[in-house]
Parts: sequence; C-alpha cells; structure tokens
Amino acid sequence: MAQPITTLRAGIIGTGFIGPAHIEALKRLGVQVAAIVDNDRAKVVADKWGVPNAITDLDHRKLVTHPEVDVVHIASPNKLHAQHAADALKAGKHVICEKPLAMTSKETAQLLKLAATRPKQVFAVNYNLRFYPAVLQLRAAVQRGDFGTIFHVNGSYFQDWLLKDTDYNWRLLPKEGGALRAVSDIGTHWMDAASFVLGSRISEVYAQLETLHKNRKRPIGEVQTYSKAGADQKYETYPVQTEDYAAVLLRWGSGVFGSLNVSQVAAGRKNCLRLEIYGSKKSACWNSEEPNSIQYGSRDGANEVSLRGAPGFAEDVVGFTDYPAGHAEGFPDTFKMNCRAIYTAIASGKREGALFATVEDGHHEVKVCDAILKSSKTRKWVKV
Repeated sequence: MAQPITTLRAGIIGTGFIGPAHIEALKRLGVQVAAIVDNDRAKVVADKWGVPNAITDLDHRKLVTHPEVDVVHIASPNKLHAQHAADALKAGKHVICEKPLAMTSKETAQLLKLAATRPKQVFAVNYNLRFYPAVLQLRAAVQRGDFGTIFHVNGSYFQDWLLKDTDYNWRLLPKEGGALRAVSDIGTHWMDAASFVLGSRISEVYAQLETLHKNRKRPIGEVQTYSKAGADQKYETYPVQTEDYAAVLLRWGSGVFGSLNVSQVAAGRKNCLRLEIYGSKKSACWNSEEPNSIQYGSRDGANEVSLRGAPGFAEDVVGFTDYPAGHAEGFPDTFKMNCRAIYTAIASGKREGALFATVEDGHHEVKVCDAILKSSKTRKWVKV
C-alpha cells in the first residue's frame, strides 16, 4: 500500500514571490515543510509559515542533504536552478524545480542525463498552469475529438508589472534570468499549457522580440517581484538586453499551427493568459483571469459559456477541483493540485499517466526558447 503524502517532508530553496507559494500549497495538502534556505529572509519566512529549520547563509547544500527533507523545491533565481537540481538529485532527493529548468539547453541536457541514472527519484518542473480545471477540461475535450480537426491554436500571456522604466527585478538581467525574459518567464507557461492540451510538443518557431524600454532605471538596492518602489527611491540607469514583448508563430509535431503574443508591459493586464482553440467542429476560449469558465464557439449553433462544476465541465476534472460550483478556484489551487499529483507519484511509486511536467518537458521548453532566440536573430523558421 502506498504511503500517504503527508509522510513526505519538503525543503524550499528561495523565499521570493514563488517560494512561499510552494509553502502554502504544501501546507494545504498537509505536507510538512521541514526547512528553507536563503539569506536572512529565510528566518522571516520560516517564522511566518511555521517552518522549523531556517538556513540563512545561502548554502543550499545544507538543505539538500538535510535528513528531514525528502523533496527539494527549487524556487531560486534561474541561474542557480541547474546546480541546485543536480545537487539535490545527487543527494538522493526528489526534485520540483521552477521554470526554466536551467539557463541553457546544454545544462538541461546534463540534468536529463543525471536524472536518467536515478529513475526512482521524481524530477518535476513546476508548470503548474496545467492544473487549472479549465486546462484539464480542454485537454480532455481534445482527446475526445470534441473540436474535430484542430486548425490552429492562438493566445497570449500579458502582464503589466514591468510597464514603467522604473520597474525592476533580477529577471531583467541576462546573467540572472537568461537571454530571454518575457518568453522564458511567462511565455513558456503558455507554450507548456497549449502543448499539454494538444498532447503534442512544439517542433518549429518563428519569432519577433522587442525591447520597448531600451534603458531602465534600476533601484539602488534589490526589490522583490511585483513590489513597488517608494517615493524616495534612488535609481541608476542601465541598458536593457532582454525582451518586453514577443510575437511567436508555432508549429506542433502534430501539425497544428498557432501564434503567441507575450508582454510584460501590457497596462491593466495583471496576469492574463488567453488560450484559444479552433477546430472543424467548434472553438474554445479560456482566460486565466476568469479561470472558472470556458467560452465555446459554433458556426451553426449558439455560442456557449461553460462553468466549472456544471455538466460538461465537471466529470473530466474530478480529482482536480476541491470546491463546488460557484466557489472560484484559481492560481493558488494550481500549485496545490500540481504538488498533490507529484507527491502522489512519489508516495505511490507510480509514474505512468502522470500529468505533471517532467524533466523531459523542462528540457524541451528550454530548447524551444533557444529556437525562439535564434529565430529572432535570423528572421527565419527554426526547428526545435
């Protein structure tokens, strides 16, 4: 009999915006968070969330070798993902890594090779948006053939938290976040969700990248993700080397064609992912800022809005929603459901049919980013 997931214990690397999101999800599942590592903020976050062990010297090795940690959650800056994941795997721990899996496809290939030598350890990538009930519902509809032949898939992922030239975060710097920023940070979430729904991986891209703020003003002193500077904040100007906006044409291995627009300077859009599927029978449109409804379009009949918990948007997502109809589930719930799926796979030892993103998925997404970057420079279609 499989052990309950509550017997597993987690360790968190990183205390920025996303680290506490992992902690909250685990707490809701009844999983103990045994340790957290960062700078002095580790103690602050540990006290807030009741984590017994706070490691404040940035030494992730103390966490990955901690005897009370079974699963390592990596929520550190992008440049550290590869080293943190490799050390956790070598220490015999299961791993859940934030995206991107690493800064380059060379690094992700090395992680893929390392993971293959440790088949009993689960290595997941936190593409949590797969676990919106609407995304799971659309995936089931595609598998059933509800849309007929899928002609094309379109969408966008828009945010406005970097709209002003005074907005700053480490993700803006190539050495910290990678050569791609908007695409890597949020565009990969759309690409993974769309690929998950279609049941196919992206095979070819054509991309245009634009930096709208050629120069930005960096606050003197680091700031947290989504935070706002005070009125007395002092700045220094620096040239921007990563994109604010991207337009990407895509072709999946199944032959489906699509397009994606990504922006972190879209005023009024706080965290808006739109996914549209167009088939020979009908279409569907979903917006993450209205996560509990799907719009369906028809040529010969009335268009419809399907609500989570109602017939046609209930049966396919049993086990991935905990609240009845009319009780909205959103972004934090995707973390909970993703962690539940991963921890269940760890506890049961069963991986077949798992819906969470794997190290193979993470490696492929970084290869897609490599192709997008190359396409933007060559102005040509690039195979992944």
